[in-house]
Amino acid sequence: MSDPTLLKRIVVNPEIFAGKPIIRGLRISVELILSMLAQGETFESLLEDYPGLELDDIRACLAFAHAMVAHESLDDVEVART
Repeated sequence: MSDPTLLKRIVVNPEIFAGKPIIRGLRISVELILSMLAQGETFESLLEDYPGLELDDIRACLAFAHAMVAHESLDDVEVART
């Protein structure tokens, strides 16, 4: 199971990005971070490019992706809902 502490950094709000998962209140989507990592961006470059982003936020995106691939339900991983 994914780390529930990290996943608390992921928020789903229907008012923001049509309910796509975002990182805390930053309006940075999990999808964006995963896409950039897939394109070869490093953790360090993401942290430089996005002020306010923390290392654990990036780790939370990876934990979220793992939870989805592992077919864990969102209720099981308990992302924050605002």
